[in-house]
Amino acid sequence: MRVDGLLFDKDGTLFDFGATWNGWAAQMITGFAEGDDGLAARIAEALQFDLSAGVFLPESFVIAGTNREAAEAVASVVPQSDVDAIERTLMLAAAEASLAPAVPLAPLMDGFIAQGLKIGVMTNDTEYGARAHLQEAGVVDRFHFIAGFDSGFGAKPDPDPLLAFAQHVSLDPARIAMVGDSSHDLLAGRRAGMQTVAVLTGVAGEAELAPLADVVLPNIGHLPEWLRG
Repeated sequence: MRVDGLLFDKDGTLFDFGATWNGWAAQMITGFAEGDDGLAARIAEALQFDLSAGVFLPESFVIAGTNREAAEAVASVVPQSDVDAIERTLMLAAAEASLAPAVPLAPLMDGFIAQGLKIGVMTNDTEYGARAHLQEAGVVDRFHFIAGFDSGFGAKPDPDPLLAFAQHVSLDPARIAMVGDSSHDLLAGRRAGMQTVAVLTGVAGEAELAPLADVVLPNIGHLPEWLRG
C-alpha cells in the first residue's frame, strides 16, 4: 500500500461541489437580499458567484474558504448586518444542504478500513457542518478524525490541521495522503509532508491541480487502484 492513512477534504472531494452547493448558494443569496435584485447582485459579486448561470466562478474564494470568510463577504454588502449572525445562518443552512456524494461513500470507506487504513476529514467548513453532512451520508462513524476550520487546529492551506490528524492516528505524515479538489488542499498536504491526491469533482481543473499533486484522479472512487500502485 502506498499509504497508511487518508485525509479527505469534504466539499468537492467526498461530495461533488457544483451539484451540492451551486443551487444552495443561489437560494441563500436570494434570501439575504430579501427581494432586492440589486442587493442580490452585490452579494453574488462579493461571493464571486455567477447569479445568471447559478454557479460559483472558478476563482471564488468560497470554494476553498471558510464559513467565516463567506459571512464576512456577505456582511460587507448587506446594510446594517451582523457578521456573527450571518455566519450562524450559513452554518445551520449548510448543514441542511442536499448532498451529492461523489461516489457511494459507505462501501468505499468500509474498504479502506478493512485494509487497515486510518481515515479522516479536514474541511474549511465548520466541524458542525462536516459532522452533519457525514451523518446524512451515513458515514460519520467511519472516520477516525473530523475537523473543520473552527476545531482549533487552523485552516488549509496551513499544514497544522493535517498534522493534527497525523498525530491523532499516530502516523508519519509521509505515510498519509491528503485528498482534495483545490490548491488549498494540496498546498496544505505538501507543507505537511504528505502525499497529495487531486480529484476533479470540485471546480478546479487538472491543469491547476497537477503541479501540486502526486496524482490526479477523476474522483475518489479511483483511490483503491492508486493505493495498490
